Parts: sequence; C-alpha cells; structure tokens
Amino acid sequence: MWAHLVQKSASVSRHHAGSALRGLFHLIYPPACAHCHARVASHHALCAQCWGDMRLIDKPYCPVLGLPFAHDPGEGMVSPQAIAHPPVFDRLRSVALHEGVARHLVHDLKYRDRVDLAPMMAGWMLRAASVEIAACDAIVCVPLHRMRIFRRMFNQSAELARHVARQSGKPFFAEVLLRRKRTQQQVGLTANQRSLNVRGAFGVPAGLEDLVFGKRLVLVDDVYTTGATVSAATTALKKAGAQDVTVLTFARALAGPI
Repeated sequence: MWAHLVQKSASVSRHHAGSALRGLFHLIYPPACAHCHARVASHHALCAQCWGDMRLIDKPYCPVLGLPFAHDPGEGMVSPQAIAHPPVFDRLRSVALHEGVARHLVHDLKYRDRVDLAPMMAGWMLRAASVEIAACDAIVCVPLHRMRIFRRMFNQSAELARHVARQSGKPFFAEVLLRRKRTQQQVGLTANQRSLNVRGAFGVPAGLEDLVFGKRLVLVDDVYTTGATVSAATTALKKAGAQDVTVLTFARALAGPI
C-alpha cells in the first residue's frame, strides 16, 4: 500500500515538475509561427495567415501522380500525364504545392539548418499519405552522397523520413538506399539533364536486400519537381525486389490544377 502511494506521489511530482519546466520554456521561448515568427498558441505551428498561404493538395487528385484536379473526374480516373508517362513508382503523395510558405519551409529546412521544422512537416506528410503509410512495411529516404553529407552535415530527406517513421510507428530503414555516385545538384538542370544526372546513382547495399525484397515501402524526399531523383531511387528499390513504392514529399512543383 505504502509503496503504491509513494510511487503515485513520485509520478504526480514528476508531472508537476514537467509542467513547470514546459511553462518556463514557453515563457522564455514563446510559441511563434514557424515561418513569419508571429505569436501563435503552440510551438511547431503556422499562424492563420501563413497557413492560408499554403496551397494544400487535397482530393480530387490523380491517384497515381497526385496531381490536383480542377474538377472531380470520377472514381479511378487518372491524369493524362500518368497515362502517357507511367512512373516507375506506384504513386506519389505530397502535402502542398512548392510555392509561397511551403517553398520557404523547404528552403529553411534544407539550406538554413532548420531541423526543428522536420517534426511539423512530417506530421503533415503523415496526414497526406495516411492510407499508404498504414499499409507500408517501412519508411526509406532519398540518400545524399557522403561528400554532400560532410558539407551539409545532415540530410533533410532523412530528417523528414525519421519523423514520419517515429510519428507513424513504422520502421525507418535508413541504410537500404546508397548514393553510389556524386551527382550534380539538380537545380537549374532540364528534365532530361536531371534524369541523366541521377541515372544509376542509387543502389541497395549488398546484404540488405532482404529488407527490401517483397516489401511495401514509402520513399521520402523533400520536393518533387521532374521526378528524376525519386524515379532513380525507386528503380534501385524495385531492382532489389520491392513490391510497392509510394513516393511521399512535402512539396511538389506544379504549374496549376489539371
């Protein structure tokens, strides 16, 4: 009896101590919008104005390429792009169009070392692909070459994937994809140049094929533009026997709804 009361008292004390520390933290670092830094109700959130600037990709959209439709074409209808050029991956899901606040969040994470943004962005990614993540066996990410990791010190895609895995309870297979060759940065290249740049760039390391073979995987990257990078990564996963690959990005480039 006494042991139970002591344990309960200790638990209550820890709770009050944790609440006091959180209160002190909020006093010193009041919650601010992750983009414009205006005061908000909680950490890891956007203010109403910045949230309104996000062009979220909601249904109806192409079930293969995730392209938003201007009008609902009916159940099972896919985009002309998916019919004309079927992707090597099975489907693509993204949170928002790569513009405005979404573009700034991606750039802040990637180029300004704002790794604190990753949990928030991953939470939105989890909602954007909730069905696909629930059905998958593991989360993987698009890897960087070791020399680029050395310069940048972190991989933004891995940060997003790690938090998607943590929040979903799925395993994160961080090592199943390897970037075999050092490629040019894709920024500024044409679609054809991007495809050639990453051709054969990825592979599954020897001895890790069992982690991929027959598995349903979610491949995480920060932005989808032409699809060259995730297509090359998917090709490597499929070559190693992956059964199904869903590409999940925070943002995607798009001229407008189709």
